[in-house]
Amino acid sequence: MGEVGGVRLRGESLTLSYDDRTVVQDLTVDIPDSGFTVIVGPNACGKSTLLKALARILKPSSGAVHLDHTLIQRYSTKEVARRLGLLPQTSIAPGGITVSGLVARGRYPHQSLLRQWSPRDEAAVGTALELTRTAELADRFVDELSGGQRQRVWLAVVLAQETPILLLDEPTTYLDIAHQIEVLDLCAMLHQDRGHTLVAVLHDLNQACRYASTLIVMREGRIIAQGAPSAIVTAELVEEAFGVACRVVPDPESGTPMIVPRWTSRRLVLAAEVAL
Repeated sequence: MGEVGGVRLRGESLTLSYDDRTVVQDLTVDIPDSGFTVIVGPNACGKSTLLKALARILKPSSGAVHLDHTLIQRYSTKEVARRLGLLPQTSIAPGGITVSGLVARGRYPHQSLLRQWSPRDEAAVGTALELTRTAELADRFVDELSGGQRQRVWLAVVLAQETPILLLDEPTTYLDIAHQIEVLDLCAMLHQDRGHTLVAVLHDLNQACRYASTLIVMREGRIIAQGAPSAIVTAELVEEAFGVACRVVPDPESGTPMIVPRWTSRRLVLAAEVAL
């Protein structure tokens, strides 16, 4: 289905709630096609809630999500899974399953009574394992893996779906800095070289500024800024969103905005007390 204005995924006038607690109210967002959109904001501002709504995990109290210019509720579950993949914050693997067996489950949306396991499925699983550097873990049980290894395996499950849109909720959780960079470099490659549309929730502002083509800054259930990091990130925005006084300077490696928190007088007092 063709795209209009480069937007395949859109949330319109969304109000999102858990029982009687409203987290997001009257929010509209367009996700740029073939870009890497990163959502940032303080805890409990609605980042993950918005991602769940875009993935049809959470039904809006009002408003609508459009996927390829169609209400997302009109698609079957398998059809959504062929167009959009989600890496949630936490995932639980069945007991006694190997890494390759779990990643193979990412091919479920492409299976049917008339279409069983195929060479294309085998190739998709192999590619996902290679991209996430988990091929050497293929025969190990998921239960035996470290938190960081499991996180990369779950990312491989999503990649094996071969969807044009990927939603990643804190994909660098449990990963050391080297693997964080690997995952974010992979995200950059997927949208720059393969044309995927990615949306990720991240906590590290400097990583978000370095990798995002579009940054969405949220606070208290609303978007307070959206655009290229170099166009929107200022010390005033960081203080408004996070309550942190800082300087914004060019990243010496990428030239993107880099946030340097101010060394406040309170910190200086604490340091002096420790020294005594």
